[in-house]
Amino acid sequence: MNPMRKILIIGATSAIAEATARHWAAQGASLHLLARNPARLSVIADDLKVRGSSAVTTDVLEVNLIDAHAPTLESARVALGGFDVVLIAHGTLPDQNACVHSVDMTMREFATNGSSTIALMTALAQILEAQGSGTLAVISSVAGDRGRASNAIYGAAKAAVSAYASALRQRLGKQGINVLTIKPGFVDSPMTAHIEPKGALWAKPDRIAAGIVRAVERRRAVIYLPIIWWPIMAVIRALPETLFKKL
Repeated sequence: MNPMRKILIIGATSAIAEATARHWAAQGASLHLLARNPARLSVIADDLKVRGSSAVTTDVLEVNLIDAHAPTLESARVALGGFDVVLIAHGTLPDQNACVHSVDMTMREFATNGSSTIALMTALAQILEAQGSGTLAVISSVAGDRGRASNAIYGAAKAAVSAYASALRQRLGKQGINVLTIKPGFVDSPMTAHIEPKGALWAKPDRIAAGIVRAVERRRAVIYLPIIWWPIMAVIRALPETLFKKL
């Protein structure tokens, strides 16, 4: 029997989420998809059914509407009959230069990439605790490992997500619930289409998706994807601040 038969994906229209859903669909999993674009959700759901998913349901969620989280998650729980796996995969890539000149934009982008994710993780932790099992997987980023001027708000938000995931992992692990922090590097997706050129360190969404599926199956705690980012970020984290600032 597929151990991941009931899966909730938040931010399901993102390139990484869609690619990951395809892997799970091929395993016959039941999927519930949340995102803010209902038309796109419908197209993805039809594709996943063809690929082998035993059932696909969808609902609309605007992640920054915190009051909508609880009823939407409860509807998802009922639709699936509980969660074996939850993947949180929504996010944006802010224009950092614009954020520098706008407090409103800065806080809005931090909310999308940080606060909304933490709110969802909090609510989902309660659900998984109540059922006594499951995996909560959240996409963070290598950008959260150290602050950089070029992506300050995105990196700060992802750092907050990673730290909160670590805390949840300590709390929920005692009950057999796994919390997985996913840290992709550069991903060639619609979100990064404006960035050129794309060098050797860039990965396609399907490569990231395959790594996520493996990590969930193996109940990993933290993964860098592709794996080359683990030694790269180890070096970057080890640099003294004075040297890092000069570089």
